[in-house]
Amino acid sequence: MSATGSVEFRRESLAVEILDPRRGFRPAVSTLEIRQDPLTGLTARLIAPSGLLPRSDFDLAALAQQTAPTCPFCSSRIDEHVPRFPRTLIAEGRVRVGEAVLFPNLLPYSQYSAVSVYSPERHYLPLAEMTPALVSDNLATHVSFCRQAVLADPDARWASINANHMLPSGSSVFHPHLQGGVNPRPTNMQRLLAGVPPDRYEAYLESERRAGERFLGEIGDTVWVTAFAPLGFAEIRAFLPGVASPAELSPGQVTDLGTGVAAVLNFYADLGFESFNMAVYGAPPHTPGYPLNLRLVCRSNLQPLYRSDTAWLDKLHWEPTSDVSPEELAERARGRF
Repeated sequence: MSATGSVEFRRESLAVEILDPRRGFRPAVSTLEIRQDPLTGLTARLIAPSGLLPRSDFDLAALAQQTAPTCPFCSSRIDEHVPRFPRTLIAEGRVRVGEAVLFPNLLPYSQYSAVSVYSPERHYLPLAEMTPALVSDNLATHVSFCRQAVLADPDARWASINANHMLPSGSSVFHPHLQGGVNPRPTNMQRLLAGVPPDRYEAYLESERRAGERFLGEIGDTVWVTAFAPLGFAEIRAFLPGVASPAELSPGQVTDLGTGVAAVLNFYADLGFESFNMAVYGAPPHTPGYPLNLRLVCRSNLQPLYRSDTAWLDKLHWEPTSDVSPEELAERARGRF
């Protein structure tokens, strides 16, 4: 266990011995590390590098071509095939910023549920082609949506902006998009994060800055780190002190956030991945001391008979596993921030 300032970065290393048939059944020892998130107390397991998320040569461009003719989010169909909001919520029915378009989710997960595409013209959008402008404009549609939902229903104070990118992440539509929700009740993770004392957030971010092992840098008001106890593969987190809800983001802060997200997604492409999840966890507007939280994780690459990266330990025990250390990840990502 190590401590930095008033925040503890708890870790426990375990030695696991087997008689390895690859070595003539001679003893072999591997290590397993259990880490505890200094904010929530949730634990995660780091295992030896094992290539659990292999690169893939799956032809995504061919799948894009195959799925485009029936895609409701593409420019030739979006006007007629996606719903509109009631005028009492969104006067224009949809929200448009740059190329991005936001509209209601046909399958709502929230009291106020939205989907937004980066562009109706971009059915195929590899992570290497994500730009700060594309990401920022898409985020901006959700900021506008959140503000109008909170204004229309003051009880709906818990907003989030999320992404399932490609099928392995849980997406049911190939066309790249974001999803947003505004609710009267928080999700489990929103509740956990909102319950963290403000001084712990301050101490955590200051400790990461001083230690430098996982600290990536700052873009405007946003602070970027790799997660000490990751919830998923190649997890990168961002914090925005002074802003509790997406509804409070200024245009400049949306640009800062979009620039950082685009940098992470370009980095994931360099690592050989094309699928990810994202969550921006909002708390009620003006919650004292709560910094807006963002989390990005890689998911398995799409390929025939691919292995899901979510198994019993993650799904049912809520104990994530990763075979890449946050410190190694930070070394590779730091130059982008």
